[in-house]
Order: sequence, then structure tokens, then C-alpha cells
Amino acid sequence: MFQPSVQAPHLPDIPALPISPWKDTPMPKGEKLTIADICEDLEISRSTFYDWRQKGRAPKCMKLPNGDLRVRRTDYDRWLASLEDAS
Repeated sequence: MFQPSVQAPHLPDIPALPISPWKDTPMPKGEKLTIADICEDLEISRSTFYDWRQKGRAPKCMKLPNGDLRVRRTDYDRWLASLEDAS
């Protein structure tokens, strides 16, 4: 039986990323949320989100070249905090 004489190099340990509250996936730095993520978190329909956006009441969005919208996690957290301050 053939056994290689060279062993694979040891890979460094990579620290775990925090888990997103919306999914069981790692949350990379600078995470961008989809409209579906936001609607699920707030328990609202997409039409409600777009209504809020048209009225200037939604979190700040960015439009991707394909037309999809994303919301930076930091902008979403800041927007939620502003709602708490207003009440």
C-alpha cells in the first residue's frame, strides 16, 4: 500500500463568528441584510416594508446593481435604536 511521505500542513485555528439571529449562519463583519431578513425579524410583510421605505420610515437601504436591496446591519441596529428612543 502506498503512503505519501509528505504530510499536509496544519491549518491555523480560525475563531468562530457570531451567529445571526435570523439564520444559523455566521455573521461576517459588515453583514448586509436582505429585505426578507428584516421582514422576518420585524414580522411584517414585504409590502409593509416597501410602504415604510416610500414614506421614509424604513432603515437606510442600498441598491445593488441587480436591483436588489440590502441593509447594512449597523444601519438596521441604529434604526431600531432610534425607534426605541422615539417611544
